[in-house]
Amino acid sequence: MKVLYTLIILLYCLPLSGQTHLIEKIENLIRNKDAKIGVAIIHKDKTITLNNEEKYPLMSVFKFHVVVAAIKKLENDNVPIDAPIYVDFSKMPKNTYSPLKDKYGNSLIKMTYKTVMIYALSHSDNNMCDFLIEFAGGIDKVYSYIKTLGIDGFHLSETEESMHEDISKSYRNFSTPLSMARLMKKVYEGGVLSSKNTAFLEKTMLECSTGENKLKAGLPQSVRIGHKTGHSDRTSDGIRIAENDAGIIYLPNGEQYYICVFIMDSKESDYTNCKIIADIAKITHENLN
Repeated sequence: MKVLYTLIILLYCLPLSGQTHLIEKIENLIRNKDAKIGVAIIHKDKTITLNNEEKYPLMSVFKFHVVVAAIKKLENDNVPIDAPIYVDFSKMPKNTYSPLKDKYGNSLIKMTYKTVMIYALSHSDNNMCDFLIEFAGGIDKVYSYIKTLGIDGFHLSETEESMHEDISKSYRNFSTPLSMARLMKKVYEGGVLSSKNTAFLEKTMLECSTGENKLKAGLPQSVRIGHKTGHSDRTSDGIRIAENDAGIIYLPNGEQYYICVFIMDSKESDYTNCKIIADIAKITHENLN
């Protein structure tokens, strides 16, 4: 299955020569790949999307939505993020990616909301994500809150546990690349969360410990990137449901841009999927820098 790509230029365009150069390079990179690949780039008032009409499974990228909603609930309840909370690991699934569950086993541990959020976002801990979903009032509450921010083009109805139980449910938590890029931009530009909590979120994204071979691999080592990755299992017939990375990249001149690359239903190797994301980051950064 070779994918036909539709290019949509929204809002304002890059200068014609730079726009054409960037589009052609990305199109050449993904032309013969056996996967659906979507890209969104927002730099100042300029936005480019590639194949943005698809509904891409978010996988762990939705943990960004969850953490934002959980922080907002804390703010509404006048509770600081470093307030203590007891976490009962004995009630959490064992067969899922959970660094804190691996560390504490079945113990009842006192920690802070801040620690839970760091592990959910920076280290993609599935159990901590579901803990925050429950704290926020359920996945429907998370979804409805993000919608109030004026973000569309996405849907949330599943937890990490429900997706683990039935891999097909991964398709129910979906987003366009542009929806994800717009959400990050909305949160980072302020007004959604307090300045203190926005700074915490920014720092936590910068400390992401996953996806070293995705967006980050396409950038010079000196460039700062805050990002959230997503990764699925393969179906019984060998299709990778999703390989994702979405982030904010800081340019040397003090500017920043948002980039989201979603890969869906890929028959390519894991190496190829991740290299596609890294190469798109490289092409984009060279163009904007």
